[in-house]
Amino acid sequence: MHDNGRSRRRFLAAGASLGAAAFAGCTVPGMGGDDSGSASVPSLTSFRGSGPLVEGRPAPGGTSIEDLPDLSGDLALYLGGGEGGIYRSFVDALQEIYPEFNVEVLPGDSASLAQTVVEEVDAGNQRADVFWSIDAGSLAIVANNDAYAALPSDVTGPVPDSFVGADNAWVGVAGRARAVPYNTDELSESDIPNKVADFPDTAALGDIGWAPTYGAFKSFITAMRQLRGEDATRSWLNAMQETSITRYPNEYEVSSAVANGSLASGFANHYYAMRVRSSNPEAPIGLAFTEGDAGALVNAAGALAIQGTEKRELVNLFIRHLLSAEAQEFFATVAYSYPMIPEVEPVGNLPTIDELSPPDFDLAALADVQATNDLLRDTGVLQ
Repeated sequence: MHDNGRSRRRFLAAGASLGAAAFAGCTVPGMGGDDSGSASVPSLTSFRGSGPLVEGRPAPGGTSIEDLPDLSGDLALYLGGGEGGIYRSFVDALQEIYPEFNVEVLPGDSASLAQTVVEEVDAGNQRADVFWSIDAGSLAIVANNDAYAALPSDVTGPVPDSFVGADNAWVGVAGRARAVPYNTDELSESDIPNKVADFPDTAALGDIGWAPTYGAFKSFITAMRQLRGEDATRSWLNAMQETSITRYPNEYEVSSAVANGSLASGFANHYYAMRVRSSNPEAPIGLAFTEGDAGALVNAAGALAIQGTEKRELVNLFIRHLLSAEAQEFFATVAYSYPMIPEVEPVGNLPTIDELSPPDFDLAALADVQATNDLLRDTGVLQ
């Protein structure tokens, strides 16, 4: 239960108070472009979010944007997933830093964009140069269909191997951990089981919430299918439906319901509880992490070069910017994501990735979502 003297399952630290504009695709404060046409990189702190969770943070380590070659030229980007507004704000910031760099952002659902990439590459008429997805499973769809161009080791090198696709097909840029938000007025950390398999038999968990139509939940179930098998996953889904469980449209609402006392606990990505605390630092919400199972999955947003792009060098340099000290600090303090480079710490009192206990699991297996959808429908979890 402990690693280097620090608990892997802990209370959430004091919440941050990020402005709503940070989640609406605004540019980062202080990121004005240089009229002379030369790059003018703001200080590291200009990339940092605000609020109690980020106060007193050490300066991020890793490679600074200042140490990278300038971005220049036109790039077409498929940007997939619910974090698109936050990610796009960083792309906007890069365009302000580099006046000669222009990005055409083509947004959409990650899984749909992955299929689009595959179809366009097969037809030889791809529209984009790079695919940035919130979900490793969508990246795996592209990789499994050989619609990518392998990234060089100087791009993927700073990131742990578990967040790099086979053959350097893709690289993670921001992580998210499955977690159990719980109401601290009703439960203590010790009430939360170490394994999600035990949840149906734990009356102490009270009213539980989940968001079964949400992509992150489907990734969680996909991982469970791979780790425990179809039959065990089916049994777990059926058993959970016999408990006091409530359906929500997304995991932010699950976390909000935990905080306001409508639920005692729930299933959600770690950062939703932190966003709740950003608007209400006194909210009675904590986070617990299971160990070694699908409930402890750490998924990743990541990027890849699309096969056939004529801008390989620009794509590679763009992705290196996503792994810069500034970008990783931005993702950690604005999106509350897990940094992908060890030189940048997660916000607040979150355990580091090394202190979590994710399963031994190839994130490429998350591409097998169709069988998960079938199972969720068969069990009545999805209507």
